[in-house]
Amino acid sequence: MTTTPATNWIEACDADAIDAEDVIRFDHAGHTYAIYRSPDDEYFATDGLCTHERIHLADGLVMDHIIECPKHNGRFDYRTGQAKGAPVCLNLKTYPVKLDGGKVLLGLA
Repeated sequence: MTTTPATNWIEACDADAIDAEDVIRFDHAGHTYAIYRSPDDEYFATDGLCTHERIHLADGLVMDHIIECPKHNGRFDYRTGQAKGAPVCLNLKTYPVKLDGGKVLLGLA
């Protein structure tokens, strides 16, 4: 029998700290995350570094549901982490997000 690790909810930021169709950087316990707010007012989270050359994605451009890396323009769908084109070929890890009292909480195992 396998068990699912418990989710620890960590406060990442105020919900209104992220504009619609934007991203911010969040660092916690030696790891960098990217927190996104979609044009539909939903929140998402991925690893914060591009899988190609480990550049901070929070410095990139958000268009609809795509984050574009600022160095080589690699693109990911931040909802799923799916790599969308060269030079990126490895997907981003995604994390659960929830809102609680105007705060964005990041779910970590």
